[in-house]
Amino acid sequence: MQRAHKIRLDPNNKQATYFAKACGIRRFAYNWGLAEWKRQYESGLKPCAYGVKKQFNSIKHQEFPWVSEVTKCAPEQAFLDLDRAFRNFFRNKKFRYPRFKKKGVRDSFLISNQHFSLAEGKVRIPKLGWVRMRESLRFQGKVLSATVSKQTGRWFIAITVEIPDAPECSDSQVYSAVGVDLGLNKLAVLSTGEAFENPRTTQRFERRLRRLNKSLARKKKGGENWKKAKQRLSLLHFRIRNIRQDSLHKLTSYLANCYSDVCIEDLNASGMVRNKRLAKSVSDAAFREFRRQLEYKAIQVHVVDRFFPSSKLCMECGQVHEMPLSKRVFQCSCNGLAIDRDLHAARNILRQGLPNVKPVERGALASA
Repeated sequence: MQRAHKIRLDPNNKQATYFAKACGIRRFAYNWGLAEWKRQYESGLKPCAYGVKKQFNSIKHQEFPWVSEVTKCAPEQAFLDLDRAFRNFFRNKKFRYPRFKKKGVRDSFLISNQHFSLAEGKVRIPKLGWVRMRESLRFQGKVLSATVSKQTGRWFIAITVEIPDAPECSDSQVYSAVGVDLGLNKLAVLSTGEAFENPRTTQRFERRLRRLNKSLARKKKGGENWKKAKQRLSLLHFRIRNIRQDSLHKLTSYLANCYSDVCIEDLNASGMVRNKRLAKSVSDAAFREFRRQLEYKAIQVHVVDRFFPSSKLCMECGQVHEMPLSKRVFQCSCNGLAIDRDLHAARNILRQGLPNVKPVERGALASA
């Protein structure tokens, strides 16, 4: 399997200038290749990434000599990205036609594994030298590549490492399963009874966000004070994102380390954010990001159909009850069951998601 460790860099002024120049050269090569691709296509030719790259390499020393001031991986990767963008566009309708890149938007460049080396707390960049890192690489294995990127005025390097696959589960080992119900009141409630609080990160920093947004709106766009205000706002958004990611990583790592089978619901997050009363809270909870992290960390993830009434279906008699959001306790008149709404939903998700248990059919639920 492949894992990436993203580490913050501590470059000096000269090194930061090199990084900005490398990002600019990658952006220039991508935009040049896109313009040439469009020109050849409109002329009736059949362009390809290899041909456009070969044409660029034949003229770069005469027309663009400044390209050689940084690592050659920066422009080379641009043509691979362009080829991938066109392949995605022609194969999948959800991808748009490739567009020209803008300065300051997702600035980054890639370095292949044979062009850089690592030491304790530093990385050697070609044509630059050693750059300090905030921490050392935590993965042991074959280093594949490194991507240097800029976020909120700070430089980061994401190092991709190939590590051995996780060991297979043997029949002699005993593993447990758990159902997880995600929500806004509690971020996650497990079928075992454990509950994890929702950090509500955006709500905690809402007043500061409002103040910085107002400060940015008062500044003249493009001025020095506008840039400073924008930087302060970006840093706050970056801090909010880090706090949210930290809580999600801790939760998903706990589930992956303690349980072999994790059952979750296929939540319609894009539909939930259309509710103007819940949109901000749903976006802050990041349900889709929780599922993404869990799917690459856990051994087995079982996804329950989104139309399964986990909160309405009695787990003892199978009767479906009306459960508005204001009702926090599930009560069944048939058997006198009274249980917390989220805990009841988590146990239903566990029963429905396990592969060795026969799922409840939708037709049977409708007739219940």
